[in-house]
Amino acid sequence: MKLNKIYSAILLSALPLSAAQAAGLDRSGQSISAFLQPGNYAEAGISVLDAEVKSKQLNADDMAESYYFANAAIKVQATDKISLGLIYDQPYGADSNYQAVGPLSIFSQGNESTSVEVKTHNITALIGYQPTENWNFYAGPVWQTVEADISLRGLGYGASPTDPTKRGLSGYNIHIEQEEAFGWLAGFAYQIPEIALKAAVTYRSEIDHKAKSVETFSSPRGVATLLTSDVHAVTPQSVNLDLQTGVAANTIAFANVRWVHWDQFAVTPEYLKNASGNNLIDYSDDQWSANVGVGRKFNNKWSGSTSVGYDSGAGNPVTTLGPTEGYWNVGLGAQYSPAENYFIQGGVKYFWLGDATAKAGKNELGDFEDNHALGYGLKIGYRF
Repeated sequence: MKLNKIYSAILLSALPLSAAQAAGLDRSGQSISAFLQPGNYAEAGISVLDAEVKSKQLNADDMAESYYFANAAIKVQATDKISLGLIYDQPYGADSNYQAVGPLSIFSQGNESTSVEVKTHNITALIGYQPTENWNFYAGPVWQTVEADISLRGLGYGASPTDPTKRGLSGYNIHIEQEEAFGWLAGFAYQIPEIALKAAVTYRSEIDHKAKSVETFSSPRGVATLLTSDVHAVTPQSVNLDLQTGVAANTIAFANVRWVHWDQFAVTPEYLKNASGNNLIDYSDDQWSANVGVGRKFNNKWSGSTSVGYDSGAGNPVTTLGPTEGYWNVGLGAQYSPAENYFIQGGVKYFWLGDATAKAGKNELGDFEDNHALGYGLKIGYRF
């Protein structure tokens, strides 16, 4: 497969930071761009997001924890027509921790506060068939794990400031043990390497998880209630559309459009459902996001990119565990290639996070407004 100079120099100049702060629990954007590289290729990257999410109306200071997520991929061109790949990423997650304010506030009680930590890991195996230089058809299985720890505290969950016997769900905790499940993906790509044109459509299936959970709740008298049960959650199906084309000498335009089926997503633990009649987490709308930009090769060693991104969010009002609705962002990226077969890439993005109304169960608590985030990314790629 012939490697066009424009194609090899700035194909990867889009930022290594993709979704980073998106609708629902979406993080990585689940790109398979590494698998679509020519020849044999490997990469590893890390992205960091530092967000500020607070509410003056609810007297809630910054509740968003800084976090990072990693990704890695390897692709081997086994024959002229068969390619193999393996991709690791962390597609979904959440890290939030409200600060304790006084003996009883909207999101805290005593020295304890509402918090959430959700972790996922994905490994995608791919096999591709290229009947001609222009077409690539690919598919493969996806292995995924999910685990979570969530605590609810404060007036927002039904606690009474005057009657200590009325705690609502304040004092509720759930630990969801790490559990694995399987899904699949399939897609196709079309390319004309001579003009750096590429278009790819990738579908990922939903993945059905049934994990063991331990729910605990402390009564006003300090008596702990514990329930061990199975909790059911389905991580959503999605479609990614990736486009790029050469627009001038040493210059490409690129775009990514992503759809995620969040509107039927819900996590409903048994004790919480029986006590309140509500879901722990749910979303009302599907997510649509887009990222468009331009990459340019400056010389044999340096190239750069600029991009603009949008995310619709997954409905409003939203859960108190992630009170933003979508975003706009702008990004800058740079790529240094000491030799033709490897590069180092870095990028930064600034996010204007969408205003949102936080809810607990069916109760709307208040607004989170004028929030923002800063993301950083670093990636190393190698052709062999």
